[in-house]
Amino acid sequence: MKAVVFDRKLEVVDTSKPVFTGDESVVRLVQAGICNTDLEITRGYFGFKGVLGHEFVGRVESSRTPSLVGVRVVGEINASCCRCEFCRSGWGRHCPQRSVLGILNRDGAFREYFTLPEQNLHPVPDSVSDDDAVLVEPVAAACEILDQVDIRRVEKIAVLGDGKLGLLIAMVLHQARPAGQPPVTLIGKHPEKMRLVEDLGVSPLPLGSAQAAARSFELVVEATGSPSGLDLALRLVKPRGTVVLKSTFHGRQSFDPASVVVDEITLLGSRCGRFEPALDLLVRKRIRPSRLIRESLPLTRAVEAFRLARSPGALKVLLRP
Repeated sequence: MKAVVFDRKLEVVDTSKPVFTGDESVVRLVQAGICNTDLEITRGYFGFKGVLGHEFVGRVESSRTPSLVGVRVVGEINASCCRCEFCRSGWGRHCPQRSVLGILNRDGAFREYFTLPEQNLHPVPDSVSDDDAVLVEPVAAACEILDQVDIRRVEKIAVLGDGKLGLLIAMVLHQARPAGQPPVTLIGKHPEKMRLVEDLGVSPLPLGSAQAAARSFELVVEATGSPSGLDLALRLVKPRGTVVLKSTFHGRQSFDPASVVVDEITLLGSRCGRFEPALDLLVRKRIRPSRLIRESLPLTRAVEAFRLARSPGALKVLLRP
């Protein structure tokens, strides 16, 4: 089978199909999405070497549960030990022994067949298209903010960054706003990308005009994927407000903590989220993440697909068998 491997360089290789041993389900890839984390791994993030990819929709090929065979699924990316204190408390995504699909100690989904623990798999309802289902993982990451912050109590919200994750976060937060509250503000530098959510009611703000909005928002979600994003987020947030950090990138982040202390800002890290609320949003057609898809290429053209995904203003690029 074909697989997309990174080991100092990105290449497509022939490798053997995983053998079903009864421990993990074998999944046949339908399609997978290239995200910013995949791009950052090729720049050295996390020091990962192996098969990339963690956003996917597939069909179960083999499983110890017969009724799961043939079912279309998406999957949570953290494979935990199920025994430690964190796992017993329901926080398997923070298990110190975990592996992470295509990111940490586990080959990913950019291959024709791969494996995941059965408990990680979620059936996809027939009403959800493959193009929407492939983005459940980043939609779940956006939904995680709703588990961390009660946005019903927040009047003014800004999402900083108009990349793929920033657009999904703007969609998710906007649909969760109570009637009568101000729209979510999306701050970015690509008007054509911000127009993808403007028709939903999200209010676009060009990055060049953001300085005039200093200390205007109770909640700022930083999703720029850039080291400079945090500094701007701290300038935009009101005293005693909250900054949610979503960006992942290769390299270290430095900032002056004085404003955090003086203005009593809450800094909140936010990573993966539960798949159930993400799937529920797709079933109820509250958001349509597939509007972000721009290209779909076969695994054999993965190097070209990564080049497209890195290009300025790029949105979602998919890979398929």
